[in-house]
Amino acid sequence: MMIGKLIGALVGRELDRRDGSSGVKGAVLGAAVAGGLRRLGPLGIALGGAYVAKKAYDRHRERQAPRP
Repeated sequence: MMIGKLIGALVGRELDRRDGSSGVKGAVLGAAVAGGLRRLGPLGIALGGAYVAKKAYDRHRERQAPRP
C-alpha cells in the first residue's frame, strides 16, 4: 500500500525533526509506523494522516505568528 508507506515516511520525518539528531531513528520508526498502519487498515491510515496534518498545521501557524 503506497499511501501507508508515504504516511510512514512523513511520520518518521516528523519524529526525526523533533529529536534533531540523525535520520536513522526517523527512518526506522517510519518503517515501523508503516507496518502498523497497514495492520490497522483504513483507521491506521486516517490516524497517521491526521498526525502528519496536525504537525504541518502547527508548523504553519508558528511561521505565521507575529514575532516580538
